[in-house]
Amino acid sequence: MNAPVVTTASPPGVTSGSLLSKLEIDVRMIGMLAALAVIWIGFDILSGGFFLTPRNLWNLSVQTASIAVMSTGMVLIIVTRNIDLSVGAILGVVGMIIGVAQVQWLPSFLGLEHWATAPLAMLLALVVGGAIGLFQGWLIAYLAIPSFIVTLGGLLVWRGAAWWVTAGQTVAPMDMRFKALGGGVEGALGAVTTWALAMLACGVIMVGLGLARRRRIRFGFPVRPVWADGVIGAIACVAVLVAAFIANSYPLPVGSARRWAEANGIAWPEGGLFVPHGIALPVVIAIAVGIVMTFIARRRRFGRYVFAIGGNPEAAELSGINTRWALMKVFGLMGVLCGISACISTARLNAATNAAGTLDELYVIASAVIGGTSLAGGVGTIAGAMLGALVMQSLQSGMVLLGVDTPLQNIVVGAVLVLAVWVDGLYRRRIK
Repeated sequence: MNAPVVTTASPPGVTSGSLLSKLEIDVRMIGMLAALAVIWIGFDILSGGFFLTPRNLWNLSVQTASIAVMSTGMVLIIVTRNIDLSVGAILGVVGMIIGVAQVQWLPSFLGLEHWATAPLAMLLALVVGGAIGLFQGWLIAYLAIPSFIVTLGGLLVWRGAAWWVTAGQTVAPMDMRFKALGGGVEGALGAVTTWALAMLACGVIMVGLGLARRRRIRFGFPVRPVWADGVIGAIACVAVLVAAFIANSYPLPVGSARRWAEANGIAWPEGGLFVPHGIALPVVIAIAVGIVMTFIARRRRFGRYVFAIGGNPEAAELSGINTRWALMKVFGLMGVLCGISACISTARLNAATNAAGTLDELYVIASAVIGGTSLAGGVGTIAGAMLGALVMQSLQSGMVLLGVDTPLQNIVVGAVLVLAVWVDGLYRRRIK
């Protein structure tokens, strides 16, 4: 007679397994944070302490914004087992179109520096980018042309179209209100707004953790220990407050600070005046895009469809999902995000150039893959991709600070991408 089998279950509301599984912490996310810390500390040592300064970190955040925005869309594309090689070219052609709109088209109707110029240019960027994305998505989904071929052709077509719009000429300058989208003095939100956003973010983090816990308990799902939620919330809030402190530690240039003081009726002291930059507007835009994309990917039916398609396209279609329409929408969304990035990039340069977006497709794909998005499809996170964008931009910024030649920078970026794919493969084989 066989002995009875005794099974044990975890107490209600407590997950079983290792400590990391109980805390629901992604090991790869910890690995990326550790790699980012090593990169930052290493470059700071090699540069003689110039990397980890408020000025460099502020510029790094602004430089990361454009790539981070596009990487959130690339996650969904790779999750569906596709690829988009045309994102940099789309950014370039959209940037050229909105540049011409601000310099030539809109002033002829509205006049120079009209308040509606910047909003209309941004709307045009979203419409043109979305239309290009939908067109490419239609070719892929309904004509069954491989995404690699369609977007490789798009890379050539849209890059050529960007040159064709102005016959290769640079278009400048942009509208003054539009320039705020690129950061700089115009896009610096100041100390008060930065601290207000930081406190709001901390409140949202704690409320979000509380609501998530209530929702899990209501549906009978396992939850983290209370102390774990508290630790995670505290760490997140500290990170937000530290970021706000760093942003407010970078002062405006003397000339800009003097103009700010005059505009606000403040007397200029003999020793000068410390006026903080605060967080940059493009960084706020990138964070907002990341939050919205995370909500779409995790909380909306469309996001569930996308991951279902990536996990098993045949099963998703048999279950009633309109896979072709969903795939077309994914590429349309990618086009819209390219339009947002085009606004940020063009405003930051204060000019529309034919070189805008060159090699951005490499950085966007690398950011998504480094962030844990599997090229096999079905797996990926928005937060991971944005962190991957920060890693990639940190590498580039650090190498520029050290005076590394551009060819060697490209070699390093390519090697990091290959290494990330190899590590991802090792990780997946291990969890199987």
